[in-house]
Amino acid sequence: MLSLLLVETIVIMIYMTVWFCIAQALRRNDVADIAWGAGFIVTAISAMIFTEGITPRGILVMFLVILWGVRLACHVFLRNRRKGEDSRYSKWRQEWGEHAVIRAYLQVFLLQGLLIIVVSLPVTAVIMSAQNSFSAFDVFGVCIWFAGFAFETIGDYQLMKYKKNLTNKGKIMTQGLWRYTRHPNYFGEVALWWGVYFIALSVPGGWATILGPITITYLILKVSGIPLLEEKYKDDPEFQIYKRRTSPFFPLPPRKETR
Repeated sequence: MLSLLLVETIVIMIYMTVWFCIAQALRRNDVADIAWGAGFIVTAISAMIFTEGITPRGILVMFLVILWGVRLACHVFLRNRRKGEDSRYSKWRQEWGEHAVIRAYLQVFLLQGLLIIVVSLPVTAVIMSAQNSFSAFDVFGVCIWFAGFAFETIGDYQLMKYKKNLTNKGKIMTQGLWRYTRHPNYFGEVALWWGVYFIALSVPGGWATILGPITITYLILKVSGIPLLEEKYKDDPEFQIYKRRTSPFFPLPPRKETR
């Protein structure tokens, strides 16, 4: 597996370097968000190409990765195409000053590439395994994956539709899935990667790839997901009310306001 991971790492570093060049040409580092979803597809295809033979389980996981990666990359592209650079990236550009280019390459693009390799560990384990027979873990994993995919897709669609209505400009989305969790899309993404991990439990040594789902969970809960997004609304009174009554991650019934 180490040799395959080395190949994947080389491929993804080249891939992210290309995206870095695109970012420099466009002067917007937020294209890294498009590269994120598609990067998992590149990693999975690399694993498939450099593995002799692929099992039905490998084909299944490959399909799930492609479905998720294409949807996410397209969603981010359509969301950002008529906007300026995402505020997170423009803020970093200002903070980094004269070192903005090299730090963007290292901390945005190459770092994301390494994270893709880590999160993809269950995918790599499944693709390289010769284990053919399906198990209960496969069924459970696929169910979790589709539940997560549905949450992420529906959550993104509901938010996009809400924002298209000009009367909602500046307001906080509190409808649909957003009534039960402040981040249904993030919950969905974490859930589907745990689903892939459960599928990996069906192959020898698959349990050892748990670093993958743990990494994406930590990133979303503690680093670049929820904390960065909610920082933008820290002074918004409407969001603070929404925050008090709505679960931050797991979908739960809204809490009643206490006086």
